[in-house]
Amino acid sequence: MPSAADRIDFGPPRDAGAVRAFGLALLVHGALIAALTWGVNWKRSDRSVAFEAELWSSVAQEAAPKLLEVPPPPPEPAPKVQETPPPTPNVDIALEQEKKRKLLEQQKLQAQAEKKAETKKQDVKEQSSAAALEAQRKQNIARAMGLAGATGGETAKGTAQISSGPSATYKNRLAALFKRNIIFSNVDSIQGNPKAEVQVKVSSTGLIMSAKLSKSSGVTAWDEAVLRAVEKTERIPLDENGKVVSDFPIGFGPKD
Repeated sequence: MPSAADRIDFGPPRDAGAVRAFGLALLVHGALIAALTWGVNWKRSDRSVAFEAELWSSVAQEAAPKLLEVPPPPPEPAPKVQETPPPTPNVDIALEQEKKRKLLEQQKLQAQAEKKAETKKQDVKEQSSAAALEAQRKQNIARAMGLAGATGGETAKGTAQISSGPSATYKNRLAALFKRNIIFSNVDSIQGNPKAEVQVKVSSTGLIMSAKLSKSSGVTAWDEAVLRAVEKTERIPLDENGKVVSDFPIGFGPKD
């Protein structure tokens, strides 16, 4: 068994700074006691002092993110009003409306023209009626003035005192006179009854001065026969009033 001397010889060497460390520890404890004493006195004199303590954790923890003030969201933009383009005019509808407008204008103008024409026609009719009434009035006046010396019969409708022109039977007498002198043998060869008209001029004594074909019958032989008959007659009788018609037409057909 080892001895005490052996244990001391083999132990750790004595620390020369132990005394200094012991003195430092006393100094620190003295300072701690002084601080505690001062703290107690401070607590009595000022109770509003707050204590701060830091908590330490044996496990490392990451701090939470700092609370940041989130800015308010920007105001929503006002909804954009989409401008509706004006409707494209329908060309067909526009043309149809223009046609209707022109048609109405034409109808209006036509109605006005018809109204003016009717008014004018009415005015002309009234003027004609007025003129006819005036003519009848003048005729009645002339007839009334000539009644005293009139020579006409009871059924006469004229206004002259003495009748003039051929009598009612004079034309028939002349036709019979010319017809007697017509010489034409081929009457049956002519279809229908075409008339040849001759213009006759006579003197105041009834002498035939000229005879001219004024309208052909279409049959040359018949035209010539009528002309020869008028020329052969040479003279016409006087009318009932002692006068002759100086210029008159006379016409004949082959089957008259």
